Amino acid sequence: MEYHHTSEMKGVVAEYLNMCIESEHNGLCRADKNTKDAEDANKLSRIVKAYTTVLSELGEDVDREGLLRTPLRAAKAMQFLTKGYQEKTQDILNDAIFDENHEEMVIVKDIELFSLCEHHLVPFFGKAHIAYLPNKKVVGLSKLARIVEIYSRRLQVQERLTKQIASAISEALEPAGVAVVIEAVHMCMVMRGVQKMNASTVTSVMLGRFHDDHKTRKEFLALTIRK
Repeated sequence: MEYHHTSEMKGVVAEYLNMCIESEHNGLCRADKNTKDAEDANKLSRIVKAYTTVLSELGEDVDREGLLRTPLRAAKAMQFLTKGYQEKTQDILNDAIFDENHEEMVIVKDIELFSLCEHHLVPFFGKAHIAYLPNKKVVGLSKLARIVEIYSRRLQVQERLTKQIASAISEALEPAGVAVVIEAVHMCMVMRGVQKMNASTVTSVMLGRFHDDHKTRKEFLALTIRK
C-alpha cells in the first residue's frame, strides 16, 4: 500500500534532528546522541506508517483534513502509553530509600492507574492499593506511585501487573512483607465482547508476612478494600 505521509515524516525526522543540532551549541550533542535521535525519529516514522495502514484498511481516507495528523498523534500517544518499557525501578528509587526504625505497616491506597490490555490494545484503568512492612528501609511514598506508573505504562494483563509491582517493591526494600491489590475496569469487557458495564476485576499478590500471617493480611484488606 502506498504511504501518503512522506512529507509529514520528513518533517518529523527533521524536528528530531534539529533538536540535536541545536544542542550542539551548548556542547551537549555528541555522536551517540545524534544516532539515538535518528533512531527515535525512524522508529516514530514506522509507527506512523503502521497507523496509516490500519486507518486505510478500515476504509478511511487518510488524506482528509481530520485524519492528516492522526497517525502521528496516535503514534506519539502509543509511545507515551507504553513508556514504562524505557524505565527501571532502580532509576527512581536509588535516591529515595532511607534507613528508618519503623516496623509498622505502611499503606498507600487509591493510586490511580491506566494501562493497555495486551490482548486487544484497549485500556483498563482503576486503582492500586499497596502496603509493606519495613525491615529497616522505607521509601518515599510518591515512589510507590511511580512504580505503579512504570509497570502500568506497558502492554499488560492485570494479574501480571499486580505481581510485577509487588516484586519490584520486595526486591528494592527487602521488607518483611508486601501486599498489592488492584481494582480495575477493562474496556475489552465494557466496549466489546460481553459488554458488561459494571464488571470490575480485583487481583492481589501477598508476599512475606502478608502471605503467611492471616491477621496481617486481614488488617491490610480491612484498611483498603471498600465494602
